[in-house]
Amino acid sequence: MHFSSIAYVLGTLLIVTGSSMSLPVICSLYYNEGDLFSILISGIIIIALGLPFWRFFRKSHELNIKDGIFIVAFGWILISAVSGLPFMIYGSIPSFTDAFFEMMSGYTTSGATILTDIEVVPHGLLFWRSETHLLGGMGFLTLTVIFLPHGMGGLRIFRAESSPGQVITKEKFIPRNRDTMIWLWGIYLALNLLETALLCFGGMSLFDSLCHSFGTVSTSGYSPYNASIGFYNNAYFDWVIIIFMFLGGMTFVLFYQMLKGDWKALKINTEFRWYVGFILFFCGVVSWILFKDNTYSSLMDSIRYGTFQVMSILTTTGFTTADYEKWPQAAQMFLFAVCFIGACAGSTTSGIKVVHYVIICKYMVAAVKKIFLQPMAVMSIRLNQRPVDSSIIDLSICYFIVNIFMVLAGGCFMVLVDNMDYLTGMSSVIATLMNIGPGFGAVGPSQNYAHISDVGKWFLSWNMLVGRVEMFSALVIFYPSFWKK
Repeated sequence: MHFSSIAYVLGTLLIVTGSSMSLPVICSLYYNEGDLFSILISGIIIIALGLPFWRFFRKSHELNIKDGIFIVAFGWILISAVSGLPFMIYGSIPSFTDAFFEMMSGYTTSGATILTDIEVVPHGLLFWRSETHLLGGMGFLTLTVIFLPHGMGGLRIFRAESSPGQVITKEKFIPRNRDTMIWLWGIYLALNLLETALLCFGGMSLFDSLCHSFGTVSTSGYSPYNASIGFYNNAYFDWVIIIFMFLGGMTFVLFYQMLKGDWKALKINTEFRWYVGFILFFCGVVSWILFKDNTYSSLMDSIRYGTFQVMSILTTTGFTTADYEKWPQAAQMFLFAVCFIGACAGSTTSGIKVVHYVIICKYMVAAVKKIFLQPMAVMSIRLNQRPVDSSIIDLSICYFIVNIFMVLAGGCFMVLVDNMDYLTGMSSVIATLMNIGPGFGAVGPSQNYAHISDVGKWFLSWNMLVGRVEMFSALVIFYPSFWKK
């Protein structure tokens, strides 16, 4: 591996992170709640840590795929560690373990929190907490690629950080890496600004609108209120956020193609059609259960609350408008199933992703036909009107199996380490591995992760990282062969 190149990228990453604290500084100056020093000194420290690496390793080699994987795995850990400094210096999160957990949750767009009372935290720190969603939603390493010299191999960082589903759908729409990153971030920021404007139009303050937009488009879930979106009890806000959770769950390549006038791409996109189908089915079933059991007084309220929670979990956002653990058991069961889906590859979401279900389902149907109906036939699985290679099918099946294995093994580990009930143990792993945030049991919508032991928090933090970088990049570093020349 080229450690000089790695040092240069990590130095750039630190400088970008420290510079990003300028917005929370402005927020802290406006509200004047005593958190200015902690944010300002943290930004200076982080930039000072990155400057030597950026300055002395500028003439470096082109990155290879091992370099990219190393940067992705350790870059997220490094940035999560230093980003907790403002909370530790101010004292709102004095524990390094808790601060690391909170920041890893923010950057990986998980939304799981250890804060028992969010509303007592100063506005500047809350803004930084939500800004980690903005930086992590599109992948802050993709932002760093914009600042790297041409020829550094930024594409390898992008691939190492991307979903396996993006390999399947072959998402690439601009030849030059930096131009691709600029387009992605341009679309992403435009969606954030549009949602902020719509929320402000409905009467939400600018601070709250920005925080909730950062958490919606990035499908993350941090809110400056303990009751999340339920704090407002406002149908307009709920539906605006539902729409942008849906948009955040779409592959961003489709936005680019539609901007270019290629609407046919949306029509032939297999994953998008399945994504819409999953949403309509689960939203319809959960809303019907809520209405049938008189959980809410009207059909429209049942649709509103049911649709919001399904969209929030399916897109791995984690916002809540109600304590869904008080809902009928049937509704909870469907929400539990939604935890395993995720949205589209190439979006800001995590989870198993719709494209893997598309391929696995088509593979099962083709296998049954071949075995029982047409033994001599050659079955072809197609995605976006193109045949899918057998290696891609193997990748999808492998990815699904590894996810399920990690949920089962992780649940057993959490039950042993924290002596918790099996529902909480399983749900804590599902909610962090799929980057959802709130789960069921003692980590449900009215609870948090503060009660979990330090060992449990470090394990769940690792799960968040594995889920965010789509598993393989975070797991391959444990192979001894990875470190061989």
